[in-house]
Amino acid sequence: MTKILKAYENLEFLNSPSARILRIMSEFVEPHARFEKQQIKDTVVFFGSARLKSKEEAEKGLEEIKKESTPDVYALHKAELALKNSRYYEDAVELSRRVTQWSMKNYYHNGRRYVVCTGGGPGIMEAANRGAHLAGGKSIGLNISLPFEQYANPYLEDELNFEFHYFFMRKFWFAYPAKAIVIFPGGFGTLDELAEILTLVQTGKIKKEMKILIYDKKYWEQIINFEKFAEFGMISPEDLKLFTICDTVDEMEQHLMEHFENVKDKEKLM
Repeated sequence: MTKILKAYENLEFLNSPSARILRIMSEFVEPHARFEKQQIKDTVVFFGSARLKSKEEAEKGLEEIKKESTPDVYALHKAELALKNSRYYEDAVELSRRVTQWSMKNYYHNGRRYVVCTGGGPGIMEAANRGAHLAGGKSIGLNISLPFEQYANPYLEDELNFEFHYFFMRKFWFAYPAKAIVIFPGGFGTLDELAEILTLVQTGKIKKEMKILIYDKKYWEQIINFEKFAEFGMISPEDLKLFTICDTVDEMEQHLMEHFENVKDKEKLM
């Protein structure tokens, strides 16, 4: 006699369109349970390009191309650009290391607070997870299944390494526990993440105090003219105060530390 499966044991059903709502709910409930088990109280989210490389990797790639008898001009330009942009990777490593070090010193005895969180993949995501690893702390990777670019970086521990199917559930877990958002140079994905967080804060859907820091004024001013939004009446001038643009790791660290101390003082009054 064929064994009759319970609904929650029936993989054919669970992977069918009829069970989509269950799969969506699982991507809400399972991360919540893991965060609770690991005593994650809140996060500092790093966004930025998945294509950026470390200085070491970029230098190695450039050297290999230069060794060729007739280097391809496009490949050479691409390798030189990768080396130039590797500073963003190195700066993300350093900022994450400092944040994690500070968090471990001040908060790890009473639940983990201000834990670095990324999309779990390469580039800036890897850099931020790497910085936390160098500080001896844990960090979070909210990975997602994609046909290209995305894979889990080696600086994540299994208990805080996630794999999402639904973008909107992944975005929820970026925003919900976050106390600060750090935006490094990136492409469409980074623009999407920045715009969504700014919209949620602007419209009051995110009510908590959230620090939004954008790194490298020179890069972002060539990508987006923020002031023009206000000039054309598409946003209020006050909306330009929702974020801060920084040019150094020291600047970023200072803004984050002041924000965290401010949050701590307000929590004492509650």
